[in-house]
Amino acid sequence: QVQLQESGGGSVQAGGSLTLSCIISGYDYTKESNKFCLAWFRQPPGKEREGVAGLESGGTRNYADFAKGRFTISKDNIKNTLLLQMNNLKPEDTATYYCAAERCGLWVDWGAMRGVDEYTYWGQGTQVTVSS
Repeated sequence: QVQLQESGGGSVQAGGSLTLSCIISGYDYTKESNKFCLAWFRQPPGKEREGVAGLESGGTRNYADFAKGRFTISKDNIKNTLLLQMNNLKPEDTATYYCAAERCGLWVDWGAMRGVDEYTYWGQGTQVTVSS
């Protein structure tokens, strides 16, 4: 079964940086690595889960407006690890961050972030707290 596990969260002062990692396992990477669309979502306390950044199976990167210019989504293809580099963090970035995946098909390049309901595999989340 496909499994995802996040790490790298923590507490940081406003303006600081964090890099989140998501180890993806449970499938044959050599055969199916390019059939998955991947993403990072976040959920602030008491609020709905929202998209942060997406990486299509074809390589297209999509970002929420608040993430553009500050966050970078990427993938280490050797380690099969999804990354989220977050710079210039703000208090409003405080949330639980989740990585997600779906079997979207080979070399798909959708030009916008997919919704929460489109992802079928989720990690347990990692907490990010940004203080003023």
